[in-house]
Amino acid sequence: MRRENRTHRLTARRRLAPTALALLLVTGTAALAQMAAELTGPTPPMENVPADPIPRWVVDDIRQMRAYPEQPPVIPHSIEGYQLSVNANRCLSCHKREFVQGSGAPMISITHYMNRQGQMLADVSPRRYFCTACHVPQANTPPLIDNTFTDMSEPGVEHAGDE
Repeated sequence: MRRENRTHRLTARRRLAPTALALLLVTGTAALAQMAAELTGPTPPMENVPADPIPRWVVDDIRQMRAYPEQPPVIPHSIEGYQLSVNANRCLSCHKREFVQGSGAPMISITHYMNRQGQMLADVSPRRYFCTACHVPQANTPPLIDNTFTDMSEPGVEHAGDE
């Protein structure tokens, strides 16, 4: 009798297994299709779509307000065609300490003349030589994501000594 029950249970499992496997396969395929649609977006992945136009750079030479302390300033002029390589850096022809009086450009920060140990160097530090690693031209474009940054002065924090 025990043997019959065991055989009956094994037969039932064998009949149920293909049904469960088919259900799992259909559910898994639907879930993968939904995830793929979310990742690729509304257009098929390899379809040719026109690119958005390149935004125009702000070239009014007006220095922009910084969004937070220690933010590298943005470049308020066109740098198209500027050579920036190991052998040449056109930015330094105006912004280097010895050229600012003739060009009227703001001098690069003295931190650009320091090595990693804080020692002053006679020339621009190699780690600060490639300007566009931190400084970027400004373009009038909508933000990619909403900015919720609030400056300390906005909530009503008073400056020290204003009391």
